[in-house]
Amino acid sequence: MSRLPIIVAPMFLISNPAMVIEASRAGAIGSFPLLNARPAATCGEWLQEIKEALPTEPWAVNFICHPVANARFEEDLQLIEQYKPPIVITSLGNPKRVIDIVHGYGGQVYADVANVKHAEKSAATGVDGLILVCAGAGGHGGQLNPFGFVSAVKKFFHGTIILSGSISSGADMLAAQIIGADYAYLGTRFIACHEGNAPEDYKKMVIDSQTDDILYTDAFSGVHVNVLIPSLVKEGIDPASLKPREDIDLTHLVNVKAWRDIWSAGHGVTNIEKRESVREIITLLQEEYEQAKHQLTIVQS
Repeated sequence: MSRLPIIVAPMFLISNPAMVIEASRAGAIGSFPLLNARPAATCGEWLQEIKEALPTEPWAVNFICHPVANARFEEDLQLIEQYKPPIVITSLGNPKRVIDIVHGYGGQVYADVANVKHAEKSAATGVDGLILVCAGAGGHGGQLNPFGFVSAVKKFFHGTIILSGSISSGADMLAAQIIGADYAYLGTRFIACHEGNAPEDYKKMVIDSQTDDILYTDAFSGVHVNVLIPSLVKEGIDPASLKPREDIDLTHLVNVKAWRDIWSAGHGVTNIEKRESVREIITLLQEEYEQAKHQLTIVQS
């Protein structure tokens, strides 16, 4: 299977070893947040399982760099050093300590960023790649248009660029490459997959939802996030009653209880129409990607 320009994004409470293994075997790059595996001993078991299943294929883990938000900061760093994931995706905070460890064994570090200022800071630390989180991304989506964001970042950064935000088809993947990205970062497209840990009602809600069902709000933590309005209604929360939060509570990034019942998704929900396996989704994405390239060739001729 040829490699595809896809990273299956690490989704809090959803991604697991089965998703990572299937994605990487199917030609993409699978990933999971280290904090999805609790306690740390379980995380070690997950890492060992993936490492044995993927001896040559690329895969990734997501690490929260902020010592306050991540109570397992030191333990997770030790796990990275011990199991040597090929790619470490960093979120929130300075990735310098992670870079020293990962570069020490020959791996790569990608930092997710939501604006140009943070992209500049991460680039200065020596990361190998930047994940540009644009408007419409599931979870903590940014506000920038991908055309402007990619263009701005390419002026000062010459490493790998990964684009995130409403990417859910093969044509989207090709479009990301055309504007200058090396990889497309897809999360929402895989929420309803068979292998994922999303509750069944969550998977059904994603299939049934449209872009009008997504709300961008900072009411819960002070950090903007795209959430499914039907999940708010399900919990008795009136979306119209939500007010901006003045403080920022970073514990929302790792708090299982906070996201167990309020569910997130990006604008790419429109392309999710049924339950599928990870391999089926990636196979379809590849077919769409090749078709889009063919159509582009016709237009150019």
